[in-house]
Amino acid sequence: MTSPLPDLSALLARRAHLPAEGTTVFRAAHTTETGGVFALDLAGDAAVLSLYADLPPQEEARLAAACGALPGVAGVYLKRRPVQARHAANVARARLSPPEPVWGEARPEVVALEQGVPFLLRPGADLSIGLFPDARPARAWVREQTPAGSRVLNTFAYTCGFGLNAALGGAAVVKNVDLSRKVLAWGQANYALSGLPAPDHDFLYGDVFEWLKRLAKRGDLFDLVILDPPSFARGKSGVWRAERDYGRLVALATAVTAPGGKLLTLSNHAGMTNTLFERLIQAGLGEAGRRGRVATRLNAGEDYPGAAHLKAQVWALD
Repeated sequence: MTSPLPDLSALLARRAHLPAEGTTVFRAAHTTETGGVFALDLAGDAAVLSLYADLPPQEEARLAAACGALPGVAGVYLKRRPVQARHAANVARARLSPPEPVWGEARPEVVALEQGVPFLLRPGADLSIGLFPDARPARAWVREQTPAGSRVLNTFAYTCGFGLNAALGGAAVVKNVDLSRKVLAWGQANYALSGLPAPDHDFLYGDVFEWLKRLAKRGDLFDLVILDPPSFARGKSGVWRAERDYGRLVALATAVTAPGGKLLTLSNHAGMTNTLFERLIQAGLGEAGRRGRVATRLNAGEDYPGAAHLKAQVWALD
């Protein structure tokens, strides 16, 4: 016996104002609206179906077909997201994120808009397609609040969505740092879509922790430093766990934050409470001998009703 599906058309209708306002990449159905079984994101005319429970193949196919029946959807891509996907992604990538659509036409690349800003997205490339829609309000804050002529450091830059918005907001200098050359090149492509220059010296390849030390050593200071690390990662410096190590990251970041500057701190670790997150940041500031306060708290977008996984805080430092 198959389980009834939520009314996807009704859920999508609640987001109808987003495309009208220049946003064509967003969450069409969040897990709080589907019983925790799946989520659906739209990126232009591609749909990305994320499964958070194991379903029989026929159920997966039925769900994909229901997503494909939504107006404007040309193809549906599938992402299987087990609890330990962060480990399995490297050994079972083809199963977790099939590169071809499970329904409809292939869309290897699409250009979708976020509040009028174009982004290059790759629906079948990986578990992450090039932009995290839940951070849309945080990117909007960066674009709206970045002072003209300021200096911005965007760490764990991925495809440089925060850096791009800082540049569009009027920053004079934006440095994007990431361990992957591939995603930095992707970020440069995003800059090009907005007609912005993207010189290589503004896209810093390498370990974020090492870059923070290097920038501090040469005396570089920034008016805004953006921290958006993964919840878990393995690197040359060992294993990173946000719930244990975020304070250490903050301490390093303060060394390159100018007096009176700001830190934008983010974490999508669902198991970390806001209280713990704030405590870790305070500990990092104390370790660095800096003082600060929370100036702004940001949430996931309106298309994530009831979401509590994302922590996003702007800290004003002394």
